[in-house]
Amino acid sequence: MKRTVSLSLAVVAALAAGSAVAARGLDANDLVNLERISDPQVSPDGRYVAYQLRQTDYAANKGVNGLWLLKLDGKSQPLRLTAAGASSAGPRWSADGRSIYYTAAQEGINQLWRVDVAPAVSQGERDGKSLMRGAFEAAPQPAVVSSGLAIDVGSFKLSPDGKHVLLSLDVFTDCADINCTKQRLDAKAAAKTSGELYDTLFVRHWDTWADGRRSQLFLGEFGPDGKLLPKLTLMSRGIAGDVPSKPFGDDSEYAFSPDGKTVYFGARIAGKTEPWSTNFDLYAVPADASAQPRNLTAANPAWDANPLPSADGKTLYYLAMKRPGFEADRFGLMALDLASGKTREVNAGWDRSAGSIKLSADGKTVYATADDNGQHPLFAIDTASGKVRTVVGDGHINGYDLVGNTLVYGRESLTSPTQLFQTTPKGGKARQLTSANADKLKDIVFGQPEFFDFKGWNDERVQGYVVKPWNYEQGKKYPVAFLIHGGPQGAYGNDFHYRWNPQTYAGLGFAVVTVNFHGSTGYGQAFTDAISGDWGGKPLEDLQKGWAAALGKYEFLDGNRACALGASYGGYMINWIAGNWQQPWKCLVNHDGVFDARMMGYSTEELWFSEWENGGTPFDKPQNYEKFNPVNHVANWKVPMLVVQGGLDFRIPLEQGLATFTALQRRGIESQFLHFPNENHWVLKPQNSVQWHETVNAWIKRWTAQ
Repeated sequence: MKRTVSLSLAVVAALAAGSAVAARGLDANDLVNLERISDPQVSPDGRYVAYQLRQTDYAANKGVNGLWLLKLDGKSQPLRLTAAGASSAGPRWSADGRSIYYTAAQEGINQLWRVDVAPAVSQGERDGKSLMRGAFEAAPQPAVVSSGLAIDVGSFKLSPDGKHVLLSLDVFTDCADINCTKQRLDAKAAAKTSGELYDTLFVRHWDTWADGRRSQLFLGEFGPDGKLLPKLTLMSRGIAGDVPSKPFGDDSEYAFSPDGKTVYFGARIAGKTEPWSTNFDLYAVPADASAQPRNLTAANPAWDANPLPSADGKTLYYLAMKRPGFEADRFGLMALDLASGKTREVNAGWDRSAGSIKLSADGKTVYATADDNGQHPLFAIDTASGKVRTVVGDGHINGYDLVGNTLVYGRESLTSPTQLFQTTPKGGKARQLTSANADKLKDIVFGQPEFFDFKGWNDERVQGYVVKPWNYEQGKKYPVAFLIHGGPQGAYGNDFHYRWNPQTYAGLGFAVVTVNFHGSTGYGQAFTDAISGDWGGKPLEDLQKGWAAALGKYEFLDGNRACALGASYGGYMINWIAGNWQQPWKCLVNHDGVFDARMMGYSTEELWFSEWENGGTPFDKPQNYEKFNPVNHVANWKVPMLVVQGGLDFRIPLEQGLATFTALQRRGIESQFLHFPNENHWVLKPQNSVQWHETVNAWIKRWTAQ
């Protein structure tokens, strides 16, 4: 029988040479041990790129980030800048291009470091050998520049002249200095009492209990020796909020003006309303802190984010939503005239939500990424006309930087982890710069993906994709993993996921089917909006019609041997399916899914989410929470289910998973409960990830066996 499987290039080459190849699919051990490239940063002269590479220390059960440097000459090999075994993150070039700054621990505290690369690079270029060998002749010696700082540096940004740096630090805002925060933390650790008294919500957020500290923005100055001077100036003075935001904020949330005299940052004012507010505003403050921060976007009660000053300092570009309380609203690109205070939306005619914005040197173009029909491309937006063009299309662009005519970006896909590529800001032919994981993947055969369209709810176009099993043979039928994405305002796209990667199921010999139901991103804002207030309606219809369309189109799908799996909203949908669409499924897998929507509205931390999705609070609109509440349909449950729950998941708390398992057990339904006490909404530790995959795989294999 003819094999139609698409083999990796290494496997094809070996077969052509007559070599024996143990071709196989991707498994969980492969997945967690892959190197992960991120955060490319182009040097000021456009000749080099620095980037972060995560390697897995499986024995220590953690990932370790290192920094690497690559000359963009088409022949050099990447060079390690930081020591193996110790994590270093966030490479940023000095203004003169002679040094790279980053963060790494010193004696257990995250400090700011600098590695001077110009002398070593020059030596490598002179002898013509070091850069090709992949190591400096004399390795550059990193130096800690904030040594002695009492608390962790969270993120940082260098001033345009390189003389100052913005640092984010978690502090008690009533403390007069940094040491006060350290002393208070030490006293708390030594205390015999453990009680915490709260008078506002956000008592816990994502996976962390509040301890009274806020992330605040400080300005530091470098001395003549390049070290950070002891005195730090608080830039976010009087702002009762986190700068950058928690839990995932970074240096894109603050910026210097081109002349370094002004600092811009985003913040949501804290207090009793913070857990149900999405009202982030942008502030400007003199770099000498001679005045209080000034709110630039007070007129917009929704989310304003990511300040990006123009090169001439006259315009501030940023992203803005329009609807307060809706975290999945469209981010439009705004331009604020700093002299007049007038704002305009640059790209009002583009029905996509922009992110990760950067400005061209001439100020005529803003670059942005966005979800788009299953892809996550890089776009260029003309600042005058708002016209949008695609720079890099297929795949998922997960980091990029540009200097002059040099654009370096990270691209991943369903069949490749992230690699770096180089092109020009105008797009065109790209050159691959890295080949991370080549040895690890040389014998791996990826299942081949294919996107398909069908008519879903209201006969509207809906997109999904299938992934063939790694060992696909025409004429055979394969069991199916039907994956349901979370968010719910998210999408399964052309990316390489490290928690829900379709290739791990394809590597198991399963086919994969996904559907980007109404509510998914990348298909226009109206499509995204369609799920709010209708969690169990339009999305379920899309899933049902998408399943039928896939079965009709792809003969290799065995509809009698299929399991449905999902996490977060996908986990909610698994519980909803359990009561409302049991027939096709041999088993179900629910990871951190909502069981009782009404209790979820009282126990989740980011209340704005559940309140928007249900049109109000559980006490004002109880009927909305009950309309699509899985708990009301438990009497109809009958399909075997595996329940997975993180003990540190404060988004969908532990009790939701326990209640699901309790319902299954009391109903006498075959079920298992996998609890990770040290994981949050995601499973992040390498060995836990392997356990997760092995448990899930055993479950779906058990119920789909012939």
